[in-house]
Amino acid sequence: MRDLLLGACIVAVVNLCPPASVIAGLPRSTPEAQGVSSAAIQEFIDAADQQLDALHSFMLVRHGHVVAEGWWAPYHPDANHSLYSLSKSFTSTAVGLAIAEGKLSLNDEVLQAFPDDAPADAGNNLKAMRLRDLLRMSTGQQTEPPRPLDQPWTKAFLAHPAPFKPGTHFLYNTSATYMASAMVQKATGETVLEYLRPRLFEPLGIRNPTWELSPQGISTGGYGLSIRTEDIASFGQLYLQKGRWQGKQLVPEAWIEAATQLQTSNGSNPHSDWDQGYGYQFWRCRHGAYRGDGAFGQYCIVLPDQDAVIAITSGVKDMQAVLNLVWDKLLPAFRPESLTQNPEDRARLERRLKSLALPTPQGTGAPAEVLGKTFVFPTNDRQLESITLQRSEGDQTLGTLVLRIDGAEQRITLCRDRWQNGMAAWTGLPEQPVSASGTWTADNQLTAKLCFYETPFVVTFRLTFSANEVQLASEANVGFGATTEAVLTGQAQ
Repeated sequence: MRDLLLGACIVAVVNLCPPASVIAGLPRSTPEAQGVSSAAIQEFIDAADQQLDALHSFMLVRHGHVVAEGWWAPYHPDANHSLYSLSKSFTSTAVGLAIAEGKLSLNDEVLQAFPDDAPADAGNNLKAMRLRDLLRMSTGQQTEPPRPLDQPWTKAFLAHPAPFKPGTHFLYNTSATYMASAMVQKATGETVLEYLRPRLFEPLGIRNPTWELSPQGISTGGYGLSIRTEDIASFGQLYLQKGRWQGKQLVPEAWIEAATQLQTSNGSNPHSDWDQGYGYQFWRCRHGAYRGDGAFGQYCIVLPDQDAVIAITSGVKDMQAVLNLVWDKLLPAFRPESLTQNPEDRARLERRLKSLALPTPQGTGAPAEVLGKTFVFPTNDRQLESITLQRSEGDQTLGTLVLRIDGAEQRITLCRDRWQNGMAAWTGLPEQPVSASGTWTADNQLTAKLCFYETPFVVTFRLTFSANEVQLASEANVGFGATTEAVLTGQAQ
């Protein structure tokens, strides 16, 4: 899930029923009742659509009430979304709870927690490394330790050089968060997911969280958590309320304060929200705010001065651009008192939020005369053997692509101007929800989009046909490496 396989166009799609209605957790209100202008929120949404590619969901909470929420179809309220490094803030919360229960201490030595994995020649810096150094990304390591498949990740971490004294050198370090997760599991006998379920997830109404595991059965900690947009907002609201939820103190207030204040300096650029300091797995922001965030634009932004929380999921290349829009469009919209109701602006905003959707492929190209024709590919690393476009039923149905991959037949039914929900699986990755759409964007060129709507990833592939061959080009919206793969050429059988 972490590394996008651009051969993701090689899938099997089947129809699914529409998702059930979301069960609301946070109370709802109008923007004006909570001191926010509906027009200003719409300006934010419009700017996001014009300048970013693309937000997947947005929820604004003011004074404990959701005042605006929207999902860009095929993303929807019931769907979990991969959080990537926003998971780190939840791991931090697990550490805080374990400390409150007397099972851990910030001063616990990392090396002592895993004596069986300790290197024979542990240096002084490794011996001095504490749990607090893991949380504030200040382990003394110069590069991030690997997480290999052939040995325990804890062992690989402890074997990695630590040339600096812990606490003196900031390095964003996902492996450090994994070690914090491993320390929680060692101290409690439960994975972070299991440990948080009765203490955090169930009280907040987070119904179906999932968390990836390492080969050793430990929650990955620094990534791998998937929850809904409203769950992100509830987590932020819990922190805004200093750990109190419906009259109960779920997380100690002292931990909330420590985790979200500056624990490590990490830069001096006044215009960057990544240079404002780091807490215990939380970033400090400009304007007195703090946040958890994850790759490609997953955000839980807490604004104490405005008594507000913003939850966003997305698939963007420029994460600073999203925060810039928040500061430019939403920050000035907060007022200390209620505003006069504006039914027209509110109705306009509600219509806008209900109509949000990722764009489907558009075009008026002439279809290629290829129905029923099979195109065969030479041996390739995607194991794609052949493609056939078959006729399928339905006014908006373009056709069904039948792909043969590693000896197995896969089917993709494409619809014009709408997203069709289904399930997808491809080599090396499990079956998961997907929505597909496609059309003839140019003469003899079929363009399809696959949106894996529990992740940030949208894959576009283009099939350009001629009488005797097809060229397949594919690209992803975002990725940790190259997002475009080499063109494959298939010959008519």
